[in-house]
Amino acid sequence: MATRVFERLTRRLLENELIRRVVRNSAYLFSATGISAGLGMVQGILSARLLGVYGFGVLGAVTQFVTVINILASFRMNELVIKYVGKFSEEGNTQKAAAVFKAASLVEIFTSFIAYGLVWLLAALGAQLFAKDTTTTYWFQIYGLVILANLMAESSTGFLQIFDRFRRIAVIQVLQSLVTLGLISAAFVYYTLLGNPGDPTLAVILAYMAGKIIGALGLTGMALVFATRQWGWAWWATPLSTLRNEARELISFGLNTNLSATINLVNKNAEVLWVSLFRSPLEAGYYKLALALANVVQMPVAPLPQATYPELAREVSHSNWDNVRYILRQGSWIAGSYSLLTTAVLVIAGPWLIRWIYGAEFTPAYPALVILLLGFLIANTFYWNRTLLLALGQPQYPTRVNLLAAVLKIGLAILLLPRYGYLGSAALLSGYYLLSISLNVRKSHQLLKRQPVLANPG
Repeated sequence: MATRVFERLTRRLLENELIRRVVRNSAYLFSATGISAGLGMVQGILSARLLGVYGFGVLGAVTQFVTVINILASFRMNELVIKYVGKFSEEGNTQKAAAVFKAASLVEIFTSFIAYGLVWLLAALGAQLFAKDTTTTYWFQIYGLVILANLMAESSTGFLQIFDRFRRIAVIQVLQSLVTLGLISAAFVYYTLLGNPGDPTLAVILAYMAGKIIGALGLTGMALVFATRQWGWAWWATPLSTLRNEARELISFGLNTNLSATINLVNKNAEVLWVSLFRSPLEAGYYKLALALANVVQMPVAPLPQATYPELAREVSHSNWDNVRYILRQGSWIAGSYSLLTTAVLVIAGPWLIRWIYGAEFTPAYPALVILLLGFLIANTFYWNRTLLLALGQPQYPTRVNLLAAVLKIGLAILLLPRYGYLGSAALLSGYYLLSISLNVRKSHQLLKRQPVLANPG
């Protein structure tokens, strides 16, 4: 009986070609995400046991510091490429499509050099504020080389997505994780099993860095190959003046996505740094583990925005509003059902899992995990809340929402984090998801209400 019910539900979910395409592309990314998450969990376990809570917190400070600065200079070129390369390709205007990809790549290359310069200049301050140890300055500078490897990674990812090269992206993600795990395993054997003296932190940092570099260069190389196949060898010579009439729109879109990404530094991309700043790397270690475990809930849902955005942009451009609504409804049903089940499992089994896998010293991470899961459940269910607004030509609205949330979060962080530490940070992150997603969904609902309801989607 249960099997027949499941089969009926599955057929109903997949009866629409759009949903099948979204699920297929998500499946490629989920397969990679699932494998990468499994490998990443093993990496995290080995790193945590190798470094201890305090060292694990320092590792989080180093990696997140570099990530934050990279995002600060980023214009989220993958989103711009998806929207405009996809738009011009649908219109058959290959010259403008190639020009957009070229422009996005050039901007990303320029900002990457700026970002690495900032890492080099601010590394000593980062070591003092977040690692609480100025001798770790060179760790920040070394890991910052990841930024230079990511010269065109965002633009390349967007290009591969718009032309349905999700399987290739998945392969690169898995390769990246395998390299990182292999190097961390070697460090674990060297320092722990063989008992060699020394601080293993640099070895772990280099392992993470090597995986990131291979992933970024793999995406860039593959995108360049497919761009040449798509547009010919001369695509790189396409004059940017081709985009003269669209320049203002492209710049506005890029600035809004950059501003949104910058605001997210406060809202959700610098969590470990906030805890390190107001408390200590010890609490940052607890919080880093809580975030890692909570990400298990996001693991299969994380690919959905990437897979859904090109489809939403395509359907909106053709005014296929029934299909848009269908994608949102079915997507939320799938993501919400999985998230609720996984959340329940982690809440029940969380303390045992932490003690058994990571060690008893990490058990204080559990209360933060429970708090985070509440926010992640909301974020997963309405995973499309931002990408839909981008597809609807409203990039400024989620930016304003994020700005409002950032102002509130900064004020509350200054008040709460010195007293409540990582638990206060977990509560603020869940609160951010509740506020921002509620406002974005409400705006999306208002915009879609103005559009006609026609026949059944498909």
